[in-house]
Amino acid sequence: MEKVKLDGQSLMIEDVIAVVLGNKKVELSQQGKEQVNKSREYVDQLIKDEKVVYGITTGFGKFSDTFIQQQDTGTLQHNLIVSHACGVGKPFSREVVRGMMLLRANSLSSGYSGIHFDTLNLLIEMLNRGVTPYIPSQGSLGASGDLVPLAHMALVLLGKGKAYVNEELLEGLEALNKVGLSPIKLRAKEGLALINGTQAMTSCGVLAIHHTNQIKKLADIIAAMTLEAYEGIIDAFDEKVAKIRKHKGQEESAENIRGILKDSHLVTKQGQLRVQDPYTLRCVAQVHGGSREAIKYVENVVTNEVNAVTDNPLIFSEENQVISGGNFHGQPMAIALDTLAIATSELANISERRIERLVNPQLSGLPAFLTERGGLNSGFMIPQYTAASLVSENKVLSHPASVDSIPSSANQEDHVSMGTTAARKALQVVENTYNVLAIELMSAIQALDFRDTSKMSKITRLVYQIARDEVPMLKEDRELHIDMNKLTNLLKNDVLKQVEKNIKLK
Repeated sequence: MEKVKLDGQSLMIEDVIAVVLGNKKVELSQQGKEQVNKSREYVDQLIKDEKVVYGITTGFGKFSDTFIQQQDTGTLQHNLIVSHACGVGKPFSREVVRGMMLLRANSLSSGYSGIHFDTLNLLIEMLNRGVTPYIPSQGSLGASGDLVPLAHMALVLLGKGKAYVNEELLEGLEALNKVGLSPIKLRAKEGLALINGTQAMTSCGVLAIHHTNQIKKLADIIAAMTLEAYEGIIDAFDEKVAKIRKHKGQEESAENIRGILKDSHLVTKQGQLRVQDPYTLRCVAQVHGGSREAIKYVENVVTNEVNAVTDNPLIFSEENQVISGGNFHGQPMAIALDTLAIATSELANISERRIERLVNPQLSGLPAFLTERGGLNSGFMIPQYTAASLVSENKVLSHPASVDSIPSSANQEDHVSMGTTAARKALQVVENTYNVLAIELMSAIQALDFRDTSKMSKITRLVYQIARDEVPMLKEDRELHIDMNKLTNLLKNDVLKQVEKNIKLK
């Protein structure tokens, strides 16, 4: 299998996903090697000339005015890592950590950080050989970058901290030795190069975007099934309606709905059963479309950050210049990931309202809570509670982190992004939304069992059958959490793949 080559310029979200989820191997490109070596040569010359350069021959943060002697520059970097590894809380997932490692390696390969090739290569080999540092998820302010989580990553390069190898949690040194690697000793600038960046929030962002690009399509598929179950009006999705609104997201969602339902005999025409549908059905394209456009904006920001240089100071070796800047500040990502949480939450919000419409007999004309023996059986009463709980939690999680800031480092770092808080929230919203959509799918297929399923469209019938192969029709009460979990896994892993063998969705 061809490896993903790192040069700090060409890494795509798809590449990150291939490494993080598909375990594709990574290597530094020839261009990347040249960039790294040239940058390091310049840093070594600065030390030899005893230049005063932040983070190389000075302390950090409030200690930036403290000069460090040449013989102490390695100790300075070692102390930086061990002192900054102050994370708490549950660990980041294996996928998030692998993303952090890959993204940091890619940024370092651009040649603006002054890291040694062998240090960068150790990070890459840890990734390739399945050494995954144990990184607590809480503690980052998102400026100066993701210092705390990246320090936990860097600990393992020193033979410290903890790391997983084949799901076994080991001491850092033991983890390295188990896969034939050895720790390194940091040299000048290297500790700062390893931890000064936005890679924790960006890794979360890449995974969140990967999933929301699935969710936006799944939401259209499942809404189409609910439209059939409700015998809804297809006219609202007419191409002419979306065209004059001029929003691309709405046009895409409406096109998806039309394509999914083009041969359905369950949906109706305007005036056939009713003049117009309630908003949760009639406005699917407008609501889903608004989220789609927000997701696209976030994808653009995340794609840019994947190849961004977020270190400080920055080494411009060709110009013989070192510049202290603020590229580590996570504000662009923080705002984008807050937006992603809001956009994804709205897909869950309208889905939950469609669930209510399916289970409420006064709204659907179907048996109460989609059970034939109501009273003896509660049917789908409580799944709607769960969906309501999840969307309510999403609303709390959609409160923006990016508008908050707390000064740190004796007010030297007096504005921070809270971007990693935004990123963690976005990932939780994504997970909650998968579950809400699974509940809507479960409700829709149950509702369709009270209709004539032979009249479903080819696409919705396919999804119905995929779901029914895992989850039988509910005739007597049973533990529905089992069904919900099965359907959530189907949505994450199978439904979209099967649907897109038959129709290419926007």
